Amino acid sequence: MKIVQKSLAELTNMVQQKTRQLNDPQVIASVTKIINDVIDNGDTAVKQYEQKFDDVKIDNFKLPQSVIDEAYETIKPEVKDALLLAKKNITSYHEKEKETGFIDSEQKGVIRGQKLMPLEKVGLYVPGGTAAYPSTIMMSALPAKIAGVKQVVIVTPPQKDGISKAVLAAAKIAGVDAIYQVGGAQAIAALAYGTESIPKVDKIVGPGNIFVATAKKQVFGQVAIDMVAGPSEIGIIADDSADPRQIAADLLSQVEHDKLARPILVTDSLKLAQAVSDNVDSQLKVLPREEIASASANNKGFIAVVDKTDDMFTLMNTVAPEHLEIQLAEPIQYLDQIKNAGSVFLGKYASEPLGDYVAGPNHILPTGGTARFSSPLGVYDFVKRTQFIQYTKPALEKEAKAITTLARVEGLEGHARAIESRFGKFYD
Repeated sequence: MKIVQKSLAELTNMVQQKTRQLNDPQVIASVTKIINDVIDNGDTAVKQYEQKFDDVKIDNFKLPQSVIDEAYETIKPEVKDALLLAKKNITSYHEKEKETGFIDSEQKGVIRGQKLMPLEKVGLYVPGGTAAYPSTIMMSALPAKIAGVKQVVIVTPPQKDGISKAVLAAAKIAGVDAIYQVGGAQAIAALAYGTESIPKVDKIVGPGNIFVATAKKQVFGQVAIDMVAGPSEIGIIADDSADPRQIAADLLSQVEHDKLARPILVTDSLKLAQAVSDNVDSQLKVLPREEIASASANNKGFIAVVDKTDDMFTLMNTVAPEHLEIQLAEPIQYLDQIKNAGSVFLGKYASEPLGDYVAGPNHILPTGGTARFSSPLGVYDFVKRTQFIQYTKPALEKEAKAITTLARVEGLEGHARAIESRFGKFYD
């Protein structure tokens, strides 16, 4: 990874460059065509796209429950144990996110409140392709179930040799109601609009490639989405007390996801920077996904050397990374200096993959700088709020003049008359 020594202003400008664009005209046009085709032709269109993009002929999208049950029964015991541990920790963490509504009657004759209700149906996109992601199922399905969502379904690309047993077992453990073998933009369109065999849902969550992300962006409004996710990111803040081998390993843990993944180390130690760069090079040579990881590390990643600790946090808050590791002594004391990050890992033993799998906090996180204004996936993403009010006649009469005054200021005479009709004034 290249080492960069510039002024804080120059570094800030550099990290603000977008890592990925969702406005590629060709991608947009292709996704729009797919979505419209699925709207018009349903299952027929989806089958054609699966044959075209995944080279798999699908007769029935819905996977039989017997196949899911068999995967659960025959999966390696250590994999099952790991999934059950993940469920335990994810559940215990997300249970604490549950909210309740409220009701107040602070004013005489007035009742106000807010009612929280779970969404009815949610679709989870689980990537396929170069890797299987049972952890993504756990991270998305469990918060939905904790929230009380009645129907949770998965879409995931079909595989010629069958969907991974770990994915199927994770779905059973997490309480998923159905699995549909379909991926890409066509899967997003099917969930958003429904087909003969794939149900229309209220919200779509989960990561995917640029076609999936673009499709989610296009169907937003027809359904809710969690976020428009980009490639994975990791930011690390470290000083010369950190172990360069561990820092390098943590950076590579994310770059093996995608050639567009973004690894960034910010440090005040040139010695550490050079040692980490050397270790990245040596560790890349023995990494199984070396081709993908090298492209990311060499083209998207860098190591920034700054003057002081405050500058490290200033720069990283501009990056607003998906994952942020703090490799400083007594890292928890710096928590208040972190303004923008999806998930924070404190200390040398909180390596980022801990959060990917079993710690409990969610790993579906804002990317591309969107941690400035959005949050990790959680129980709150699967509920909606409805307000309610009730007034007695005396309570309404007390505030009627203010209502009619504001209505007429806005030129909405009908609003004012609706209030006045409660007190015997009609405009027949």
